[in-house]
Formats: sequence, structure tokens, C-alpha cells
Amino acid sequence: MIAIHTRYLSATNSKSARIKAYTSDGRSVTVPVDYSLSDHMRHFHAVQMLILEKMPYAPPISNMVFGDSADGKGYVFCFGESKVFYKSEVEYA
Repeated sequence: MIAIHTRYLSATNSKSARIKAYTSDGRSVTVPVDYSLSDHMRHFHAVQMLILEKMPYAPPISNMVFGDSADGKGYVFCFGESKVFYKSEVEYA
């Protein structure tokens, strides 16, 4: 499973605010912030661009799930097909 991390990058003297989407294996894209979208959709847009440009054989994004990142500066997106176990494999105590 590949987790895609996103991070908000503040504006600088020479660049506007951006969102970076990246993976642990070094793939990344940085896109301008689209203020017409909600916060999590801004980050998802960056994920979409990463998948389009760097992950041509990725599973469909329609089942992606996401949650807050540990540092609170973005999100972590994963493909829904990536499962640790199936409900039938879990024993309830």
C-alpha cells in the first residue's frame, strides 16, 4: 500500500501558498492552493495531480480514504483496496 501525504506550504516572498502531495518513495507534486475548494478537497486535488503525473497504474481513486496527518499540517490518503484484514478474519472476544 502506498500512503500519499499532503502538506500545506505557506506563501513566501516569491511563491503563493501551495499544497504538496508526496509518497515515501520520493514521488511528489506541488500545486497552487485552489481557494474555491474546501480544505480537504484542496489536498485531494493535489493527490489527484500526483496520481495523474506519477502513478499511472494506481487503483481507482473513487474508494480513497483519508485522515488528518500526525503533524496537523495536511492529510494522509490511502486506497480503499488496501486492507489489513477482512471482517470475516477478525475474531471477537
